[in-house]
Order: sequence, then structure tokens, then C-alpha cells
Amino acid sequence: MITVNNVTLSFGKRVLFDEVNLSFSKGNCYGVIGANGAGKSTFLKILSGEIEPNKGTVDITPGERMAVLKQNHFEFDECTVLNTVMMGHKKLWDVMHERDAIYAKADFTEEDGIRAGELEGEFGEMGGYTAESDAATLLSELGVKDDVHPLLMKDISGTMKVRVLLAQALFGNPDILILDEPTNNLDVVTISWLENFLAEYENIVIVVSHDRHFLDAVCTHVADVDRQKIKIYTGNYTFWYESSQLAARQLSDKNKKMEDKRKDLMEFIARFSANASKSKQATSRKKALEKLVIEDITPSNRKYPGIIFKQQREVGNQILNIEKLSKSVEGKTLFSNVSFTVNKGDKIAIVADDQMAITAFFEIINGEAAADGGKYEWGGTVTKAYLPNDNSKYFAEQGNLNLMDWLRQYVPPHVTDVDEPFLRGFLGKMLFSGDEIMKKTGVLSGGEKVRCMLSRMMLQDPNMVILDEPTNHLDLESIQSFNESMTNFTGIVMLSSHDHTFMQTVANRIIELTPNGAIDKLMSFDEFIEKKQANKLQLA
Repeated sequence: MITVNNVTLSFGKRVLFDEVNLSFSKGNCYGVIGANGAGKSTFLKILSGEIEPNKGTVDITPGERMAVLKQNHFEFDECTVLNTVMMGHKKLWDVMHERDAIYAKADFTEEDGIRAGELEGEFGEMGGYTAESDAATLLSELGVKDDVHPLLMKDISGTMKVRVLLAQALFGNPDILILDEPTNNLDVVTISWLENFLAEYENIVIVVSHDRHFLDAVCTHVADVDRQKIKIYTGNYTFWYESSQLAARQLSDKNKKMEDKRKDLMEFIARFSANASKSKQATSRKKALEKLVIEDITPSNRKYPGIIFKQQREVGNQILNIEKLSKSVEGKTLFSNVSFTVNKGDKIAIVADDQMAITAFFEIINGEAAADGGKYEWGGTVTKAYLPNDNSKYFAEQGNLNLMDWLRQYVPPHVTDVDEPFLRGFLGKMLFSGDEIMKKTGVLSGGEKVRCMLSRMMLQDPNMVILDEPTNHLDLESIQSFNESMTNFTGIVMLSSHDHTFMQTVANRIIELTPNGAIDKLMSFDEFIEKKQANKLQLA
């Protein structure tokens, strides 16, 4: 068990945490959620001892071992991949080296023999005799092939380092596992493996992630960081979100009787409990929901942006036709011979093994890059709104503009009545209120820039929205609102995202870009992933 007692942390006048009291118990996985800047990663650092709070303590049950996913990708550059993983179990690693040093002595004494025997006993109890094979198996399951294991960390790619450091954290079955954004730079197959691994994990897991599908798959509880406090709620992210929304609606419904509200909440819990029994976290999640007290369900204090796309006109029958499009970069073929037609009702997920291929494709059809071959043609009724992966060009030379003047320059010709309240309305939907609209664009955070881009897109009244990694830099509240907006949008959507839930709930068609053409499937994202995993198993 890990217990947080009266933890307070402030930086100057800014109070991040005030008298936080929590306990994390064995068999549970806790997803730490909160707005950008709320202190999620800082809280993990307090738990791990990397940051000392101004006040309070973090107590761990004596004898329990904590493992933390390292964020410094250069810390182990002079170590081999396999050794880096085994170093995750520090006590095991230290015992192994002390033992080996004794055996290497030229003048081996009786005292050395006694100590070596003690170390052999400790080494065996900690699983030392299978440590190397266990580490190798873990690496292989995370997609790090055997020929990489003896290489130095400095000689492997950044994405491969992420997998090795994740293996290091998981190695040796730690009692407390702390993971900050563990799914970053992992493909869907590896994320699925990690979900299964953590779902079966019997110790304590505390994780920060913006991946809602991942949080839903692994979490039994949510730790909500809000207004300098942290409160633990039973259930995964979706349960927390939907239950807090239900509680908020009930709070505003003054005409509904208390017993009816209670009945609705109980029915909601029962429905989720039934779904939990079929999930990967079946046993622990169902037990957690069974212990849930109705009064524990409370409205969230969070503010959600209003991402609302309205079509100026409905799209016509001719939308987008692509014929034999191809693109290479520095001799590498990103995609070639890509042909397809966009139809009414399409919400297309664009996927590829290389993210560069998707970004290049979107840039081409939006007129921002040239194709090597082929052509594309837009229908005359299409009004596009494009969210690029890299939005820097929209802000690079306009750092001295305030948000209102920045947005004003993107008002389309069909909008004639443009005054301050009009612009404030669009910025307000994206949670820029009061004097915030006078903030200079040059000082905006990554998330604030994306919210500005969304205000710009909503101004266009588009009937087609193109999204290249739309959830990058956004907090869970913005991602949730954006996801719901695109699910409800009646126009055309073309998107690519690492957010599994976004892709699954929005897309009804999957197009995979390959060096040999496009694979076009009318199916959900989950169905596509299942088929892709099945094909990989057949080839293995």
C-alpha cells in the first residue's frame, strides 16, 4: 500500500496541492486525470520521491518495491538493452554485481564464501536465476527483437528506447508501478499487449495517460486532480465521465424527486457493472463497482470546451476523387498508386505504418505539398476545415497579435457581422474568457494553440473536416468534447489519430496508405485492428 498524508506543494504563490490525503491499495489500477497544468506528472514525482512536498509525507508499506517509467531517454546510453531492463530491479542488480565481484577476487577468503552464499540466497529469492531470460521475454513481447538486446542504448532509436524503458519499469513484478504516459510512441498492437499485461497485474498501478481507451481498459479507479485536491473515484475513465455528467444533470433537475435520481444512478452503476464483468479487468473492476456508494458519484468541476461545427451548406454528391496519388521522401516511398472516392456519410480513418505518410497525404490534398504523381479533385460544394499535425506556421509570424485579432483574420467572406461579441463567442467556446482574449499568441501553450485552431475551423462553417492527430497537446476534457463533436457532426470527416477511442467512435471507413496502394475497408477501427493482429499472427 502507498499512503499520501497531508501533502502540500506550492511554487511561489501558486499552490498545486493543498492537504492531499489518499491511499492506493493492492490489486487496483489508478488513472490520474486532470487538466493540462493541474499537476498530474508532478504528483507522480512526489509519489516516487523525485520531488519533496512542502508539507506532508508519502508512506509505502515496508519491504515493497516501487518501479517508475523513466522519462530521461539518455540515462542508460552506455548500458546494453538487456542490462537496462534488469537494472529496473535495483536490489537484484546490486546483489548480482556484489556477488560477481566477490567471485572475481583473486584472494577469495572464507568470509567471502559466506557472503557469496548469502547473496546467492537473496539472488534466488528475487528470481535472479531467470532474470536474464525474463527480461529478454519482456523485451520481445514489447516488440524489441532479440538482435537488439545486446546493443547499447545509445545505438537504438528513440521509439525503441521507449519500449526498453517500459520493459525496465515492468521487470521483476514491482509492488508499486508508476507510469507517466506509457503508451506514447507505441503502436496499437503493443498498446493492446500492455493493456492485457496491466489488466492482469495484481499489484498497485498508478498511471497518467491521455489515452481514454487505455484508461478504460486498465483502470479500476480514477484519481481526479482538480482545484488543488485529488479525489479517488471508483471505475474507469468512461464511468467517471458519464457518472459525473449524469450527476450534474440531476443536480440541475430540481423537479425530479430524490428517489428517482437515486434509482437512475443505481441503474447506471448496474449497467456499467455488467459491462465490467466482461472486461479485461473483470474481477477487480466488478468488485470495485460493487463497493461503490451512490453518494460517491458527484458532478465534476471541470469545464469542457464547446466544439460545435455547423455546415453552411450540405455537401454535394461529388466530394473528393483521388487517382493514383504517390509521394516519396529522400528515396523512401511513403505511399503510391492511392485511389479512392469520398462519398456522402463517410467518416474516414486514414492509417499507415509511417505517420509521415499520413501527414504528407493530408498536406497534398489540402494544397500544402506537391505529390510525385497522380491527381485529386475536390467537389465544388466542399468547404474544408483542416487541422494540421504541425500548426506552427499559423503562429510563427504573428506572435504579437492578441487572440481576438488573430482569429479576426480568418473570418470567411460569407460572415459579414463581425464584432467583438461575435469573436468572443468563438473564443469563449474554447474556454478563452475575460482578459484571456488579449493574450499574445506568441506565449500560447501547445494546447492553447490547438484550441485557437479549433476556433478558426469552427468559423469556416465547414461540411468537411480533416484532422491530422487532433488530440495532440489537448487535455482529456478537450479530447472528450472534440470526440463527441466529430461523432455528432453530419458532414464528412477524414482523420488520423493515436487516440483509439476517437478513431473507433468516429470512423466508419478505414483507408490504409501503403507503398503499393490503398487498402479500403468499410468497417470500424476495432474491426480493422482485429484483422491486422490476426494477419500478423498468421505471418509469425
